[in-house]
Amino acid sequence: MNAKLDSTATVRSVTRQTFDQVLVPTYAPAAMVPVRAQGLDLWDQQGKQYLDFTAGIAVTSLGHAHPVLVEALTRQINLLWHLGNGYTNEPVLRLALALTEATFAERAFFCNSGAEANEAAFKLARKYAHTKFGPAKSRIISCVNSFHGRTLFTVTVGGQPKYTEGFEPLPQQIDHIPFNDIAAARAAIKDDVCAVVVEPVQGEGGVVPASLEYLKELRALCDQTGALLIFDEVQCGMGRTGKLFAYMGYGVTPDILTSAKALGNGYPIGAMLTTDALAATLSVGTHGTTYGGNPLAATVALNVLEIINTPAFLERVQQASAQLTAMLQGLIADYPQMLSLVRGSGLLLGLVVAQPFLGRAKDIQKAAEAEGLMLLIAGADVVRFAPALIVSDAQIAAAGVMLRRALSGLSSAA
Repeated sequence: MNAKLDSTATVRSVTRQTFDQVLVPTYAPAAMVPVRAQGLDLWDQQGKQYLDFTAGIAVTSLGHAHPVLVEALTRQINLLWHLGNGYTNEPVLRLALALTEATFAERAFFCNSGAEANEAAFKLARKYAHTKFGPAKSRIISCVNSFHGRTLFTVTVGGQPKYTEGFEPLPQQIDHIPFNDIAAARAAIKDDVCAVVVEPVQGEGGVVPASLEYLKELRALCDQTGALLIFDEVQCGMGRTGKLFAYMGYGVTPDILTSAKALGNGYPIGAMLTTDALAATLSVGTHGTTYGGNPLAATVALNVLEIINTPAFLERVQQASAQLTAMLQGLIADYPQMLSLVRGSGLLLGLVVAQPFLGRAKDIQKAAEAEGLMLLIAGADVVRFAPALIVSDAQIAAAGVMLRRALSGLSSAA
């Protein structure tokens, strides 16, 4: 029998070295290979257990293999997987209703990732301005150290040149201003600007929250110039800050909001949310996606939304944030030569290294992993914490113990 058709065929053995042999080298993954996970617990090929404080970069916010999501996805798998965009489906309609009822938005566009959600947002902003004001109103303003995706358009809007080098020529009429700098915003946002995009909490840029005054000024400037205000909540949305979306905590409403990552808890889905008036710009045939809004992704996302969007759940996120912050501040007090401050919002926090330890966030990450704690970094000087929103006080305490051992080991080796 053909081995490819034989369901009993032996599964081919693979290791971390297989990555180097067959995958395009766009990543440099850890030496260990995860094979199973439940909640915040994860096991690698050797059976070693880890405490996952990455949530797949703020994605698995309800933890791995959440039983409600497993059941919902399994049920939908046995009903309907995919339809071309000449048809609609019940799960996507229910998800769109739920998101519009829960937010400022009146319309939703579904795709497969944060980059695609931002691509749709930027295309909408350009087309709306072109239709209403003419082609001269095309400039997009973004922030230095922002991150909006890896398509050529979104990576150019992102304010990190290291990600665009070698891909020139880049899309034009895109400028970057310092984050949280009101004077720079006033100087840049003029009548030729069609959109201003900002992350309420910069994730990849170092886990830096926007100030309330800054977001209010961006809103006012957009209102004055006719530009659209876009909030990229791909990383900081879906309960991560203790509100369903971060804009709700600020009281500043965007014209367009993008979501992904935690929206599907690991099942690929992205969303662009906007108003009736703006959505009308994208008429039939102006934009699309093959897989966006498929029944499987929409089913998972609706269940994620229903679990997260309750007062008790969001209050617990804020409580857990206080616990995690206190734990990190204790480490700062005990290791002042290595750590300087903690910043962020909710359960998206950054631990900034001290001057003598600049550039060594990756060393802390690797030392923590050796102790059984999975962490992220946000640049060379920030260790990023984005655990599942269901993290317990006991798990926060356990993470503190492992991180303390990691720091002690690094301190002794210094």
